[in-house]
Amino acid sequence: MTDPTAAPVTVLTRRDCSMCEKAIEAVRRICGELEVAWSSQDVDTDRELRAEYGDRVPVILIDGREHGYWAVEEDRFRAALARRSG
Repeated sequence: MTDPTAAPVTVLTRRDCSMCEKAIEAVRRICGELEVAWSSQDVDTDRELRAEYGDRVPVILIDGREHGYWAVEEDRFRAALARRSG
């Protein structure tokens, strides 16, 4: 299993998911502005991730903990990233 917490922010996705594409675009933009590393992982490539998150993708993890799912709430996401940086 790939470690979904390797980067501070991880977007759990699946192929052909338009909501996932929108979430990745938002995370890419915001993390780029704030210089925060991020990654994405397809839940369908990992049995454990699919079992836990499969019905709720996209899921945004911050430091390995679930921050939200289905959409990026920009103000809340930025606030969470600001809190983690001190």
